[in-house]
Amino acid sequence: MYIITDQLKDIGFSVNRLDHIIKRNNNKRKLNTLEFYCIYIVMQNIRLTVENIAHDIEAGNIVFVGPQKDVEFGPSRGHDVLIVVFSTTFYERSVKDSLFLNSQLFFNYNSDIFIAPFVNKEEMRVVFMDRMESFRKKDKSLYVSAAHNAIERLILDAFLHIPTEEVKKDVKFDYLYCVNRFKIVLQRDYKISKKVSHYASELNITPRKLTEMTEYVLGKTAKHIIIEKLIHESKKMLSYSNYTISQIAYELGFSDEGNFTNFFKKHTQKNPSEMRNY
Repeated sequence: MYIITDQLKDIGFSVNRLDHIIKRNNNKRKLNTLEFYCIYIVMQNIRLTVENIAHDIEAGNIVFVGPQKDVEFGPSRGHDVLIVVFSTTFYERSVKDSLFLNSQLFFNYNSDIFIAPFVNKEEMRVVFMDRMESFRKKDKSLYVSAAHNAIERLILDAFLHIPTEEVKKDVKFDYLYCVNRFKIVLQRDYKISKKVSHYASELNITPRKLTEMTEYVLGKTAKHIIIEKLIHESKKMLSYSNYTISQIAYELGFSDEGNFTNFFKKHTQKNPSEMRNY
């Protein structure tokens, strides 16, 4: 994501203004979330690009972004965007916490982000900057507890904006957890491996079990999800980059341009060159 602070290494949580993060990142606005969960509290309009898709975020919104995402922040007054970052080990204390982390907030299957509004700009600044700093100076255990409670408050408020039918879905939690871990590993490794067996091995389950889980949660086989990811990334690179088709094939881990073209045509009924016209 950026040069990790001692605090994030130590307790698995940090909150900073965007301008501080950009400065720490050698003034680069492009970051990666790595294994962390991120919540962006936006108090000024900003363009946020996640996985090469641009989103214009209006002031007064909170953005939830899961692990292993490429993120780029557009121009802004960095002090008007707060970045809350935390790890699974920091936040996960109960089954309820696990459900929150594996919910649509961080694993929105229709988008790489989830957006929810908030009401009071100054309250957000006080809770996440002034109060957090006071607790940090006073006592580490109080600081950790306050941080956990503040994150939970953001999550609970955002849950009000998830469609009721999605919240009530009868999904086996262990399946949901495993499928979301699969999506994280896929986000990390799609360029180097296209085999279900690779991802199953990373999750310490069999390929058949992984497919059983993805079919239960998403209604799709694990292989189909891998193909969808590759096609999605191919289309983005064809539409938004200046790479040649040969370069795109190399970036996505195909042995040559012909192999990539055959794969793309098989699953889209179009040649990659045709996407250049869209």
